[in-house]
Amino acid sequence: QVQLLESGGGSVQTGGSLRLSCAASGYTYNYNSYSLGWFRQAPGKEREGVATINSDGDTTYAGSVKGRFTISKDNAKSTLYLQMNTLKPEDTAMYYCAAAWGSVDLGWRLSPSWYAYWGQGAQVTVSS
Repeated sequence: QVQLLESGGGSVQTGGSLRLSCAASGYTYNYNSYSLGWFRQAPGKEREGVATINSDGDTTYAGSVKGRFTISKDNAKSTLYLQMNTLKPEDTAMYYCAAAWGSVDLGWRLSPSWYAYWGQGAQVTVSS
């Protein structure tokens, strides 16, 4: 099993920046073989994909965050990152990192159901 733990959440004003981290532990010797992603869920809403980085390194972003968010990873540290810039109130949500074994098909990379391992979430609040 792989355990995931998010950190870096907090409260910022509109236009601010925040960086989330997701540290993996457990069976991480093949960390580079996982596809990884960030998902978010606001109260009363469905969980949605924000950004993913596939096992082959290809990245995918939700249209609402494209150009503002950047997903990256450090294989040596088994850590996933999400750099969030120009934050908006609509970005307010609980953010979860997730992992899937192997490659995820391009058309499904932002779908939560494809990811088996999940962190417990980090709250991001953007005030206007």
